[in-house]
Amino acid sequence: MKRLWEVIRSLLLWGVSWLHFLIVVPILIALAVVLDPRKHDWLQRGLCRRIAFFSAANVIVKKAPGFDDKRTSFFMSNHVNLFDPFILYCAIPQLVRGWELESHFKIPIYGWLMKRFGNVPVPDVRSPKDLKRLWRLTQKAVNSGTSLIIFPEAKRTRDGHLGEFEDGGFRLAQQLGVPIVPVSLVGSIAHLRTGDWILRPANITVYLHDTIETKGMRKEEVPALRERVKRIIAEPVEASLAQTANGVATRSPQTALED
Repeated sequence: MKRLWEVIRSLLLWGVSWLHFLIVVPILIALAVVLDPRKHDWLQRGLCRRIAFFSAANVIVKKAPGFDDKRTSFFMSNHVNLFDPFILYCAIPQLVRGWELESHFKIPIYGWLMKRFGNVPVPDVRSPKDLKRLWRLTQKAVNSGTSLIIFPEAKRTRDGHLGEFEDGGFRLAQQLGVPIVPVSLVGSIAHLRTGDWILRPANITVYLHDTIETKGMRKEEVPALRERVKRIIAEPVEASLAQTANGVATRSPQTALED
C-alpha cells in the first residue's frame, strides 16, 4: 500500500512539475531573445524555487561565517540528481551559471537556452584546443561577474556517497585565482535517487561553506586543495547518511529558505 501511494504521489508531482515547466520556460525563452538574461534573473530564481516546491523539496540554506557572498567564485558541489542545479540556484545568493557538458548544448532549444543564459560548455573530448576554449570561456564568465557551479565528481552518485573528484575545476581556480566555495547538498538522496523516478518529500539542506582563497597558490598545491574541498563537502553528507542509516530522517512538502 505504501508503494502504491508513493507511485501515485510521484505521478502527481511529476505531472505538476512538467506542466509548470512547460508554461514558464517558453516565457524565459522569449525574454532571452530580446533581453540579457541577467535582466530577469529574479524570474529564473522563481522558476527554480517552484521546481523545488512542486517536487516536494524543502530547501534550507546554511551559510558558514566565512562564506563571502560578494565574491565571484566557483561553487564546488556534490552531485546527486537532476534537481541539483535548480536547488543550488535557489540557494546561492548571487548571479550563477554552471559548467555543462558540451553535448547538452546540441539539444534543440535547450542547448540554445543554456548558451544564451551563459552556461559554460565542458568538452566531451579533452584535447588541448578544447581545454584552452574551456579556460577562455570560464575566464570570460568570471570577468563578467558570473559565478560558476561545478560538479567535480562529473557524474551523479548512486548511493549518496561522494565519488572521486576530477582536477579540472581546481586547476582553473588556481590558474585564474578564483576563490572556491565548497557546497554540500544534504538530503537530496532521500528526495530522488539517480536511476529511480520516485519523488519523496524531503528536506534538502544546502551548506555554503567558508570561501577558500586560491590567489598565489602554486599548481603543486592543487591536489591538496582538491582533497581539502572534498573533505569539507563530505563531512555533513556522510553525517546525514549515517543518521539515516540509524533511522533518523525528516520530511516536509513545503519550500523554505533559511539563513
